[in-house]
Amino acid sequence: MLSPRVLRTLSEATYVFLVLITVVATGLSCAALLSQAVRTSPAQSWTNNFNTLMIGASYIVVFAVSLSFCIKRRVAVRLKLQRISKTYRTIGRDDLHDTVHKYVSQEFIRACLISYESLPKNVYHEGWGRPGTKYSGIQFRGALLDTIPHIDGLAHVVIPLHPKLKPHARMLHHFRFLNPLLSKDEDGISPLHYYDSAIQLARNSARVLTEEEFEIGMNAAYQIEKSLNDCRLEMLESDSATQLNDQSPK
Repeated sequence: MLSPRVLRTLSEATYVFLVLITVVATGLSCAALLSQAVRTSPAQSWTNNFNTLMIGASYIVVFAVSLSFCIKRRVAVRLKLQRISKTYRTIGRDDLHDTVHKYVSQEFIRACLISYESLPKNVYHEGWGRPGTKYSGIQFRGALLDTIPHIDGLAHVVIPLHPKLKPHARMLHHFRFLNPLLSKDEDGISPLHYYDSAIQLARNSARVLTEEEFEIGMNAAYQIEKSLNDCRLEMLESDSATQLNDQSPK
């Protein structure tokens, strides 16, 4: 499929070619008629040859009329283009007839209704939150993996010497220094173990996360963040108390 620019170039080249052919053919016919008029005259010369005068005058008139039509057409097109406003202006109701405005409004409302009715409803994609739930529009894998940098940042606030995060490190190994800060459930398992399992599924599993697995991972991430925030607040309170004690008069 040719581009619009190539098509425009071909159109202009074809127009110029046809104009040249027309000019050449007209010139040749004029020359042939003038030559015949000279050969058929009694004196066989240009002087006092009425036929050559009529032929030449006819061609000149045809050329002048054709040129005037071309100029008139060009000027008319230029004037029409100049009447078109080059500034953006919103078309209001006063710019249209009532019937046109009513028709446009009806078509607009009809298009909006069709678009609304065409929206997918009750569509569920694996690995994404179901429409109408609190997880609607959330990709489970991406949302869960996005919690890693946030938890790592909090861990560095609480433990400044915490190791740097490696791309494929196990959460259970990377956050091992946080284990003493985390509470454990009745089975003796800390939120870090649940979080590590969910992250491993999100990273390496061939299938996508289910909503239940996503909830387990996000709940574990929330508990880890909550424990870190509590530790950070305790550190701030301890620093404030220490500063007050240092500033108090002895």
